[in-house]
Amino acid sequence: MNIWLKYPQYVTIVAPEINTSPVDNENPYKRRDYAFKNIPAISFISFKDAMLSLVKIPEIMVMLFKTMKESDHIHLRCPGNIGVLGCICQIFFPTKPKTVKYAGNWDPQAIQPLTYKLQKWILSNTFLTQNTQILVYGEWPGQSENVKPFFTASFSETEIERVKKKEFAAPFIFLFVGNLVEGKRPLETIQLIEELKNIRRSTDQKLPARLEFYGDGPAKQKLEEYVTKNKLERIVIFKGNRPLEELKAAYQKAHFVILPSRSEGWPKAIAEGMFFGCIPIATPVSCVPWMLNYGSRGILLDEHKNQEPRTKNQDGEKEWSVVSGQWSENIKKIKELLADPERMKRMSEAAKKWSQQYTLERFEEAIKGILYKN
Repeated sequence: MNIWLKYPQYVTIVAPEINTSPVDNENPYKRRDYAFKNIPAISFISFKDAMLSLVKIPEIMVMLFKTMKESDHIHLRCPGNIGVLGCICQIFFPTKPKTVKYAGNWDPQAIQPLTYKLQKWILSNTFLTQNTQILVYGEWPGQSENVKPFFTASFSETEIERVKKKEFAAPFIFLFVGNLVEGKRPLETIQLIEELKNIRRSTDQKLPARLEFYGDGPAKQKLEEYVTKNKLERIVIFKGNRPLEELKAAYQKAHFVILPSRSEGWPKAIAEGMFFGCIPIATPVSCVPWMLNYGSRGILLDEHKNQEPRTKNQDGEKEWSVVSGQWSENIKKIKELLADPERMKRMSEAAKKWSQQYTLERFEEAIKGILYKN
């Protein structure tokens, strides 16, 4: 948002106010001369929350309508509860230029809550949503003309020259970067590494593999208990939330970045690891298959047997290279990759080349182009 806020002459932000200090990877707004209109937060998790939220909606809609009417450009952040109301309100301003940053999973085949589907339906309907650029992660066939592939970025072009080629030899270091929550499946990540530590090479020696967690969350205690119970302390290390410079150093020395998440928008940890040449291992959710070029830039984990390729990869090859079957089949594919250092080097270079296209400089230029176009 700090990049988006650099260019308009006047800015009004309409959102619920949260009186807490930034945590983890949150950053405060650098711009101070914006107007802020506080609206109530709404939630539909419980019946009581839903009833209270229904009472608040008219007040929020009035505030959104007034602000949109006074503006020259409307920018929505979706998906979210307030995003639903914003999507409905923008319908009444068909001639005003609008941008929508859809930070969730745009995959038309994804199983999602009804409110997410409603937002996607309103936004992609060119009658209801006019004069709008909808910025989504990944490239999806059959979309309306107002849906545009977009990206995000973490690192500057100046970082590229500091990235060194990786040497792929044991011990192999795997990184898990992100919140320790059930949806990102950190426990399954530990179990995968637990299997890998038992690989025996041709020399009949155990193959060393180490997993480092960067991040924190409600699942941490359960994970630590599992590690202790199964005597995995030497191969599973919890680093917690660390400064960006320390995280970049971890990407530099690691061989793989792993994220078997159930749902993602733009998986930042995967893109960041690829920037530093880490081979990504991830589930094929959201735009992940596109990021990994359907298997040529990493390993796509999958739990469904007999899944057929949905598309060709970006090089025109027919094979999707999805790891099919249950976790045991996924592990088999990873073992095969670990036995082939040259293939790992090719994957690493391909991952690095792709991710290093998406720098902060290019991100800012893309935002400027969108705003000045309107």
